[in-house]
Amino acid sequence: MAAKKRDEIDLSSSLPDIWRMLTDAEREILRGSARIVHFKKNELIYLEEDTPKELMCLFSGKVKIFKSGVGGRSQIIRIIRPIQYFGYRAYFARENYVTAAMAFESCTVCMIPMELIEKFLRGNGNLAFFFIQMLSVDLGIADQRVVNLTQKHVRGRLAESLLALKESYGLEEDGATINIYLAREDLASLSNMTTSNAIRTLSNFVNERIIAIDGRKIKIIDEERLHKISRMG
Repeated sequence: MAAKKRDEIDLSSSLPDIWRMLTDAEREILRGSARIVHFKKNELIYLEEDTPKELMCLFSGKVKIFKSGVGGRSQIIRIIRPIQYFGYRAYFARENYVTAAMAFESCTVCMIPMELIEKFLRGNGNLAFFFIQMLSVDLGIADQRVVNLTQKHVRGRLAESLLALKESYGLEEDGATINIYLAREDLASLSNMTTSNAIRTLSNFVNERIIAIDGRKIKIIDEERLHKISRMG
């Protein structure tokens, strides 16, 4: 991976939430401390058990947060979209990472030393509340996801995953195709099911005219039915 010159990206527009809460002096420190890193598709950003040192903000591309499970099977915990922050929870917990992060596609990530963020937080109440809000939202999503992945049947889990991808990444110009291409293994991992179950359930959705598939592209034909399947579980 190669670091990009710090002045090539306007941090004020790339980190709007944090930037607007900082003083001019803090902004100068941040500008001099942040680094921009490019990752290739499938390149690891951090590993389980690594020591957290930096707050990460995804500028472009897509990143998956995942965890290795029983028998080496991985579970996708969540997918990061621009502009979202990640990699900071473990630092605040004073523990090593319990997940790993990988680039779904070529991406650009801003890295900010967590020691600097902590220093800012101790003297900036607005910034501290911003991080409390982010952690609280993430916890709520995680709680809901645990219930959904353990109580819903495969159809409900897959429908929920497709709707979540649509919500996170939007649709292509046709207004129907989800703007992210996932391997069947990744879609299965996101939905907590085997790859064979994911393929079979996708085929059933196609036969029922709920979705259409072209390679890795998934087009939503009947979003109302997807919502109904997701709700029914």
